[in-house]
Amino acid sequence: MANFKKHNTGWEYRLKYKDPFTDKFREKSGKGFRTKKEAEDAAADMKKKLEEKSEQGDISLSFFLDEWLNEYKKGNVRKNTLNLHEYNIEKHIKPHFKKMTLQKLKPLMYQKFINKLSESKGRGDKVYSRRTVELIHSTMHDALEKAVTLGKLDKNPCEGVTIRGIKKSDKVKFIESEHIPEFLANAKKYGYIYWFFFMFMLETGMRKGEVGALQWPDIDLKNGLATVSKTLDYDLPENPDDLFGDTKTFNSKRTIKISNTLLAALRHHLNVQNQNKITLGEIYRHDLNLIMCRTDGSPIPKSSLFNSFSRIIKRAGLPPLPIHSLRHTHAVLQLEAGAEMKYVQERLGHGSIQITSDIYAHISKKIEMNNMEKYESFTENLFR
Repeated sequence: MANFKKHNTGWEYRLKYKDPFTDKFREKSGKGFRTKKEAEDAAADMKKKLEEKSEQGDISLSFFLDEWLNEYKKGNVRKNTLNLHEYNIEKHIKPHFKKMTLQKLKPLMYQKFINKLSESKGRGDKVYSRRTVELIHSTMHDALEKAVTLGKLDKNPCEGVTIRGIKKSDKVKFIESEHIPEFLANAKKYGYIYWFFFMFMLETGMRKGEVGALQWPDIDLKNGLATVSKTLDYDLPENPDDLFGDTKTFNSKRTIKISNTLLAALRHHLNVQNQNKITLGEIYRHDLNLIMCRTDGSPIPKSSLFNSFSRIIKRAGLPPLPIHSLRHTHAVLQLEAGAEMKYVQERLGHGSIQITSDIYAHISKKIEMNNMEKYESFTENLFR
C-alpha cells in the first residue's frame, strides 16, 4: 500500500512491502515529483518491480543474490572477495539464469550452466579455466547454502556438481637461483623502488599486497623481524582508512625473521625516505608511513608494479612470469638451502604443512639432487 504526501520540494510516495528474503516489512520511497499523478505512477512502477522479484512467493534468484551480498557478505569479507562475488554474479550468473526463481533452480539446470562455462559450443563461445569455473561455483554454492540455512530451499542444487573446465598447468613458476642476480641487476637499472620491492619479495616470500601494506612500525630493525598484519588495496581508495584490508587468511598474519642483507637495505631506504620527507615537507604522505611507496610517500600503483616487473623480466632474458613467482622463488630458495617444510609453511603463512608440501615438494631439480646426494653420502659405506 502506498501513501502520498506533498512537500515544498514536490510529492513523495512511501510504499510498504513484505521483503521475501527476510519475511519482514520494509519501505520504499521516492520524492521530488511535480504532481501527485507522477508520484502515483512512480509508486506503481516500484510495486511492479518488487512483484517481479517475488513471483507467487518464490524469490527470484537475481534478487536473492543481491540480498545475500548486501546482508551477509558486505562488511564481513575482504573487499577483494566481495568484488569477486559481485563480478561472478553480474558477469556470469545473472546473464545465464535471467528471471529464474530460486525454488525453480534444479541440479541439472545448474550442471548445464557449469558445463556451458567449461565447454565451447561453437565459434565465439568463451571457455574458462577450471579455476575460474571453480570460483564462480564457489560464489553460487555459498549463496544457495545460505538459502538452505534460511529455509528458502530444502537442498542446495549446487551440491554434487562436476566441473570439467580446462585445468591450467599445476607447475609452479619461479626464477632459478642462477638467474636471480641478473634479474635484480636489471631491476636496479629500471628503478630503485622497484628493485627494493621485488628484492623484498624474494627475501621474505611475502605477497605483493603484504609488502605494499608494510609500514615502518611493522619492522623491528633491532631484532630483524617483519610483521605481516594487513594487505594493501591496490584499487587505491581515496579514504586512507579503506586502503588496508585483512590478510588473505588468518594464518597469513605472521612475524618472520629477515636477513642481514635486507636489514641493511631497509636502513638505507629509511635514510632515502627521510631525505624525501625533508625535501617535500607537507606534500609528503606522512599519514601513511609506508615503506614501499613513491617519492611522495603515496602507494605504488598496481599497474606500475606489473609493467615494471614484466619489462625487467624481459630485459633479464627470462620467460614471462607473474609477480607472484617471486614468492614461489623464495620458497624454493629456502628448500634448496635445506630449510624444513614446516619452517617454510610458517614463513609463507600457509594454513597447513600439506598445502606447502603439495606446492613445493617436487618442483626443484636441485632439491631432488641434494636429497639424492644426502642419501648416497649416508649409505655409501653401508652398501660396499
